[in-house]
Amino acid sequence: MKTETQISQQFRRIRTSLDERGRRQWAASEALALGYGGIAKVHRATGIVPSTIGKAIRELRAEEDAPTSGPRRVREAGGGRKKKTDQDVTLLPDLAEIIDAGTRGDPESPLRWTCKSLRQLASELVARCHDVSYRTVGRVLKLQGFSLQANSKTVEGHQHADRDAQFEYINARTKAQHVAGNPVISVDTKKKELVGNYKNGGRELCPKGEPTKVDVHDFMGELGRASPYGVYDVGENAGWVSVGISADTSEFAVESIRRWWKAMGSPRYPDAGELLITADCGGSNGYRIRLWKLELQQLANDLGFPVTVCHLPPGTSKWNKIEHRMFSFITMNWRGKPLVNYQTIISLIAATTTTKGLTVRCELDDGTYEKGRKVGDAELASVSLHPHEFHGEWNYTIRPKS
Repeated sequence: MKTETQISQQFRRIRTSLDERGRRQWAASEALALGYGGIAKVHRATGIVPSTIGKAIRELRAEEDAPTSGPRRVREAGGGRKKKTDQDVTLLPDLAEIIDAGTRGDPESPLRWTCKSLRQLASELVARCHDVSYRTVGRVLKLQGFSLQANSKTVEGHQHADRDAQFEYINARTKAQHVAGNPVISVDTKKKELVGNYKNGGRELCPKGEPTKVDVHDFMGELGRASPYGVYDVGENAGWVSVGISADTSEFAVESIRRWWKAMGSPRYPDAGELLITADCGGSNGYRIRLWKLELQQLANDLGFPVTVCHLPPGTSKWNKIEHRMFSFITMNWRGKPLVNYQTIISLIAATTTTKGLTVRCELDDGTYEKGRKVGDAELASVSLHPHEFHGEWNYTIRPKS
């Protein structure tokens, strides 16, 4: 016959391996083995209350009489602590009122979206006489289908009625140029960057506790800003970037295209008969910029063949090939690296590659480009501009002049 000490030692050894049901049924089996007075003895040795042991004995006997193949339950259906939402019927309505989308950002609301954390929600509920913790608020919100989410850029706002038709037009022109063996390039200016020991977005691997130290303030210093203008060859998956130290003007944009042609385009397309440029509608290469068209006339004269430009519809600049095929990878490549000087910028851009075979060449353009240069009607009239039948303001060809 086991003593109480032996039962107590045995219980301490196995209690962590058993769930609630297993512990009470083990205690019941010990009590049954001890016979008369077994429940009281097991209670003194383990601390399990006699009523729980008695309940477990009835469970064991019921299972012997009617064994079931269903799922094993620790407690009977409906057992255990009741949910807060069942105990407090006004909890859910009050929580829904606090986080209602219509009150987010309302300055008169006691809880604005800028401070809508679990602890703030719990504090507001406590102020409304609810006994709730922030952990419970988190569980309730999860059951209600809430989760932490960032903003989603899906609302494009007002779009031009011919937006899709313009994309189809650009696609058709691009395919025709590729079949003819002519180059198709996508152009744009990347975000201007401060040059100096300033923080650059992103993270990179460093020894623990030894991050790269940069200046606290990011006021523009002596080196100024870098203006990377990119040219992406759609057919060859190759890019060119001119890093300008002056203003981002149409003259600078066309000079970048000219440099790309001399360094990369001409060797790859020796028999080219036309150049197709896709660009967005704004900036230095916007469709309304007169200087852009005047400089393209000079480029066409230098190349000796027509230059066709197809602009992306307004509000769709991020659809430009260069944005997601080249610029995004440049940003990823130099993340977390301070752009301390122009040589660093050039090296990081030139080192950008992808698994799809992207290559990028980069050079510094130390030329000075005048801002605010005006182009009069007479100069614009000298451009051999031939608008296309479909949206001639977006699609046009500039032919060389002898």
